[in-house]
Amino acid sequence: MPKGTVTFNHERCKGCNLCVDACPQKILYQDKETLNKAGYNIIRVSDPEKCIGCAFCAMMCPDSVITVEVED
Repeated sequence: MPKGTVTFNHERCKGCNLCVDACPQKILYQDKETLNKAGYNIIRVSDPEKCIGCAFCAMMCPDSVITVEVED
């Protein structure tokens, strides 16, 4: 099974949670204690090892703040 690495441009994230809802592995969550400079709660990865590199999160992001790299 492929492995993915998810990275976020936290300063551009608006915390809309579309990526959280789209993740089939359910490893994304909104960090309720960390704000970016614009005042939005950022999204974090709870268990990076479980990422399968599907990029559903990146496809759902309206602001293109998510990058997914896939390893074999």
